[in-house]
Amino acid sequence: MGSSFGTLFRISTFGESHGGGVGVILEGCPPRLELNMPAIQAELDRRKPGQSKITTPRKEVDQVEILSGVMDGMTLGTPIAMVVRNKDQRPQDYQEMEVAFRPSHADATYQAKYGIQARSGGGRASARETIGRVAAGAIARQLLSKVHGTEVVAWVRRIHDLEAKVDINAVNREAVEANIVRCPDAAMADQMIERIEAIGREGDSCGGLIECVVRRPPVGLGMPVFDKLEADLAKAVMSLPATKGFEIGSGFAGTQLKGSEHNDAFLPSEEGRLRTATNNSGGIQGGISNGEPIVIRVAFKPTATIRKEQQTINDRGQATTLAAKGRHDPCVLPRAVPMVEAMVNLVLADHLLRQQGQCSLW
Repeated sequence: MGSSFGTLFRISTFGESHGGGVGVILEGCPPRLELNMPAIQAELDRRKPGQSKITTPRKEVDQVEILSGVMDGMTLGTPIAMVVRNKDQRPQDYQEMEVAFRPSHADATYQAKYGIQARSGGGRASARETIGRVAAGAIARQLLSKVHGTEVVAWVRRIHDLEAKVDINAVNREAVEANIVRCPDAAMADQMIERIEAIGREGDSCGGLIECVVRRPPVGLGMPVFDKLEADLAKAVMSLPATKGFEIGSGFAGTQLKGSEHNDAFLPSEEGRLRTATNNSGGIQGGISNGEPIVIRVAFKPTATIRKEQQTINDRGQATTLAAKGRHDPCVLPRAVPMVEAMVNLVLADHLLRQQGQCSLW
């Protein structure tokens, strides 16, 4: 019912924001993959709340427990179950929202669809649901690195109207993690932090853009028609909370070019692999990866829950106002960086297994 993702490397997430815990069941992970357990926790630490002055002050350790599918740090090939217990729940902060729908949040549509919802913290609509994705994505990252040396790096490119200049070919994780906004342009990062703090003091929020590059992706991932690699990447990242747009390669800017300007010319290669002079395709052509870096961008809207008073309606359709309480990120982007990376890793791992299953018999 919409809580599972993937075909062969498949995840199912569970739990609500202010319930007992959240987690994931990962099926299809190959056996005998030696896991770096601290690396899984490190990904969750990048995602957890309360990590800096520009994130929600909710305090959660987000310590992952692996319940099945792993023995002595080695995958068994059976379902891997991982859970994180919620510790700092405050459902009382959401009492007003039990009768007033937050504008642009999932409250109203969830109620219209199901007739019931876990309103504390947004329930399944909360970004806390992404804990399971990030945990499973950390395993997918290790699989891709071991099998093909694939590297996935994402960063904050824009906050509000402040845009960073980042060299896609040179950017690395160390530069991304060098500041709390996860922007590798140090000078612009300082301005972004100031902007987020200023908007937060007003009781408001802001959005922005995350960019992501995949280096050394396997060639041949993706299917020609419905399961194009960029289509699955788009579905993956657009399933994250607060996402509003997706681009790959030249994106919408490419519509302003002529075909002769946009086409990626193929180059001779002694290694026999595909090489292109440019990468307007973003590493995917005809729905299939060509081996060049995969480059995507994801737009995130301003956080819906803000402290400013807004016009809305209650669950009876009557006009009312709401100034939300609770603990919310004034900008989701710094914590969304590991979420984007996780979803990209999950898609690539799934398509890698599908490619091996279909095309590696002879």
